[in-house]
Amino acid sequence: MHEPAPAPTAATPKPLRADAARNRAKLLAAATELFGERGLDASLEEIARRAGVSIGTLYNHFPTREAFWEAIFPARLAALDQITETALAAPDPWDGFVAYLEGLFALQAEDHGLNDALARRFRAAGEVEQACNRGFRLAELLIQRARDSGQLRPDFEPEDLVTLIWAMSQVIRESMATAPDTWRRCLAFFLDGLRAGAAHPIAVPPLTPGQLSEVMRAR
Repeated sequence: MHEPAPAPTAATPKPLRADAARNRAKLLAAATELFGERGLDASLEEIARRAGVSIGTLYNHFPTREAFWEAIFPARLAALDQITETALAAPDPWDGFVAYLEGLFALQAEDHGLNDALARRFRAAGEVEQACNRGFRLAELLIQRARDSGQLRPDFEPEDLVTLIWAMSQVIRESMATAPDTWRRCLAFFLDGLRAGAAHPIAVPPLTPGQLSEVMRAR
C-alpha cells in the first residue's frame, strides 16, 4: 500500500532577493528615523526619499503605515517590558513605581513615534496592540503593589495611569525639540500629588473601562 500523502502545510515565504532585502532594510531604517523625529504621521513619501527608493517600492514592502509600525515597534515596546519587570523587582514599591514612570517617559522622549504609539494617537493592531496590552497588565501590578505599601494614594487606578500617559505624551511632543527634559519637571509635580500623604478626596471618579475604551476609539 502507498503511504498516505502528507497533509498540505502553509507555504514557507520565499526569501527576498538581495536587492529587495536591501530596499526593505533601507526603508525600515528611514522609517525608524523619521517616525522618531516627527511621529507616526511622518510622510511615507519622505520615508521613500530618505531610503532612496520609489514610493511604489515602499508600498510593495509596506502596503500600509501600520505595516511599518508592526515591523519597528515591538522591539521598542519590549524595552518597556524590561523596565516594568525591573520596577516590579525593586525592594521598595514606591521606588519601583517611580522608576517605571521615569523609564516609560524617557523612552517616549527619545522617540516621537513611540510617544505617539503609547499615547494611542493612532489605532494599534497586531503585535503593537498585544505589547501595549501586556505592558498595561504589568503596570496594574506595579500600581497595586505601590498602593498596598501605603505609599501611593489608594484611589489611583490603572485608568488614571492612561490619562497620565496622555498628558505627559503631549508635554513630551510639544517640548522635545526645545527643552527635552521638561517632562521630568512635570512628572515631579505629578508624583508629589500621587503620594498617599498628599492625597485628598477627589469628587470625579476615574474613567470606567468602558469609558476608557470609548475614548481610545475616538483617539
